[in-house]
Amino acid sequence: MIRFVPLFLFISFFTHGQSDQPSAAEIKLALKKLNFLGSALYVAAHPDDENTRVIAYLANERLAATAYLSMTRGDGGQNLIGPEMRDLLGLIRTQELITARKIDGGEQFFTRANDFGFSKSAEETFEIWNKDEILSDVVRVYRSFQPDVILTRFPPDERAGHGHHTASAMLAIEAFDVSGKSTVYPNQLKTFNAWQPKRLYVNTGRWWNESINENTPGVTALNVGGYNTLLGESYSEMAATSRTQHKSQGFGSSGRRGDAQEFFELTRGDAAKDIFEGVNTTWSRVKGGEKVQPLVDKVIREFDLEKPHLSIPVLIQIRSAIKQVEPGIWRERKLRETDQLIQHCLGFYAEVSAGHFYGSPGETVVLNYELINRSAFPATLKRIVCHDVTLDTVLQHSLQHNVPVSFRVQKKINLGKKYSDPYWLREPHSIGLFEVPDERLIGKPENDPALTMAVEILVDKELISVNVPVVYKWTDPVKGEQTRPFEIVPPVFINLSDPVLVFSDANPKTIQVQIKSAVSQGVTGTLTLDVPTGWRTEPPAASLTVSSRGEEMTQAFVIYPGSEELTGTLSASFTVGDKTFNQSLQTISYDHIPIQTLLPKAEAKVVRINLKREGSTVGYIRGAGDDIPVALRTMGYEVVELKNGDVNSENLKRLDAVVLGVRAINTNERLRFLMPVLLEYVKQGGTLVVQYNTTVDLGTTFTPYALKLSRDRVTDENSEVRFLKPDHPVLNYPNKITSGDFENWVQERGLYFPSTWTNEFEAILSMNDKDEDPKDGSLLVAKYGNGYYVYTGLSFFRELPEGVAGAYKLFANLVSLGKQQPLQGAIPKKNIKKSKQK
Repeated sequence: MIRFVPLFLFISFFTHGQSDQPSAAEIKLALKKLNFLGSALYVAAHPDDENTRVIAYLANERLAATAYLSMTRGDGGQNLIGPEMRDLLGLIRTQELITARKIDGGEQFFTRANDFGFSKSAEETFEIWNKDEILSDVVRVYRSFQPDVILTRFPPDERAGHGHHTASAMLAIEAFDVSGKSTVYPNQLKTFNAWQPKRLYVNTGRWWNESINENTPGVTALNVGGYNTLLGESYSEMAATSRTQHKSQGFGSSGRRGDAQEFFELTRGDAAKDIFEGVNTTWSRVKGGEKVQPLVDKVIREFDLEKPHLSIPVLIQIRSAIKQVEPGIWRERKLRETDQLIQHCLGFYAEVSAGHFYGSPGETVVLNYELINRSAFPATLKRIVCHDVTLDTVLQHSLQHNVPVSFRVQKKINLGKKYSDPYWLREPHSIGLFEVPDERLIGKPENDPALTMAVEILVDKELISVNVPVVYKWTDPVKGEQTRPFEIVPPVFINLSDPVLVFSDANPKTIQVQIKSAVSQGVTGTLTLDVPTGWRTEPPAASLTVSSRGEEMTQAFVIYPGSEELTGTLSASFTVGDKTFNQSLQTISYDHIPIQTLLPKAEAKVVRINLKREGSTVGYIRGAGDDIPVALRTMGYEVVELKNGDVNSENLKRLDAVVLGVRAINTNERLRFLMPVLLEYVKQGGTLVVQYNTTVDLGTTFTPYALKLSRDRVTDENSEVRFLKPDHPVLNYPNKITSGDFENWVQERGLYFPSTWTNEFEAILSMNDKDEDPKDGSLLVAKYGNGYYVYTGLSFFRELPEGVAGAYKLFANLVSLGKQQPLQGAIPKKNIKKSKQK
């Protein structure tokens, strides 16, 4: 029995539900969308590749069911907003895409392809991705979404400029050719029907065809710059807001107004003046649809902007008529749209919030409900169902106009409920392909909510089910009401203090292991570390108790390394009775996306190398985001992270070296004006290591001698590295660098190498991808005055967090430059002084 308890004290805090209630104008647009039965799928390679203007136009002007299929989640890109790389960056960019689609009106799909970084050919891409696996994913999306029209962002050749881009177009075309054949991937037909799209276009870009226009033979042109009076913005403005969600890529965009032509070159299908020409987009498309069309015309014609609830009786008739049409994608799609319209015309708000943002299988969770019908149309709460907490309650409660219904229940989470970590990261994956054992998840942008309540309401004899995801809610003193997803997690988290431990000799190091309870009753168990053969820990194990939710306890373990050089893994586990837990807790929190929870294995890389270093204190100026300060501390350096106001001669002369983060000059406007101070520091005997920047926004003076950056890169992490200056100190002191130190690099050798430089620079290394000319600009060193200036495009920002032993040796040599012989007049280290800033 559920007892209804009025919670009038709290009503003022419930300002919005799980998704914002649309305005009456937005409801009107959704009503018009009921009358269009056409669909389009945009296909490209990465987050940020999609043409948001085209998607916004198709979804909100043509009212088509519109989606974007991104081959990858953008895992191999760079991150302008934080240190997250690879899988973590892919998770951020996934959420940025989902947020973008909520703005421009599209849906979002992915394949299992892992973005392994820049690729110079489709052949390389297909080899690493496993072409057949990814093609099957594209075909699966075609068959599940059933698009009438396919639009690709890129051409299927080298004009696309990136192997992933080219591959995405080639896969889109091949999937077009085979998705309608029952003999291709027949196992999919147990779930989906074979599907043949009508035609496929390339959305031609000006960067590879400057002369294209609406009169070009074989081109279909669409003016996507229109203004939507119901939404109060142009599609270009909407697209700019959508594109701006790609914040990790620095893609903030300004809105535009006025006509905007987009051009589409036909690749497959019949020529047409309009992309939907020949596609039946009316209700006559489906058997029985002739009864729906006049009802939809009526509800659009009679819609009252000030009294949306008056449209509910006709919407109920529409719902009943749609249920009678032949089964298929349009029946499902339009029933879903109609149910949402009924809910919105009611002003129906449903929220279920948990007492905490985490819960574990078998644990009791407190669920707080608020339901309200904000219209004068009568409705009745009939049932609430959630199989994950064994809740199935039959009700008969009238939802009176603007009277909230609030109540609370306690239920146990089912023991078999899976954890909430992102489904594509649950299994170890290869460099090019995520492992997803459950085929039902392939293509989905993210997990379903951890707990979803099906709230059934009776509206004019029709039972409408509203799916309400459970959230955690709180009030921030600055931001106001905030929510985050409720998630299922293990009862205990194990977090290691260091992601990488570098042992430069046989001396032990201490690692802190934190145990944190995720359940109210706490846990007691035994914590152990698994280390490489020949290594040991003190203590061998530790018995720990954390007595309540959120309580933490830290245990120190001393790690004694073996004598031989190796790169291995240290893993932690916590045994409670007959169960062992080995997952850590990692959260990603940025204002523009929901908080993300990851549950990676509680592991750290351990590297045993004979690492030598000189100097003790390194200054670091952050750039676009990387974890190199962590690596420097792991080497044994004291790292002073310098703000702009700290960059002055008095502070700099106390440092053994200064390192600039990746793209620091690109992203920190002030830095270009501070470069003379940094160069003077070099001149006086310091060492400055400048990591890669792109070719834009560099200012005029970032080096003591002229060099010109390019887009040159070496993407094969296994490519041969040749020593141009084998006797140079950077390859010999304090660590001897050999070809073996370039083994086990990840993703790439480096990027944005200088292409030309003056004779003052010495090029240290040469490398190239297969069938390309040598690239000699990856590591340039110049003597300037009494010090050293280093410019490097080598991808240390990827290698050091991955525990690549050779990268540690080489980077230690870079910051040790100048120490091979004692510097005259060395100044003792003191505390860094903070400059006053206005």
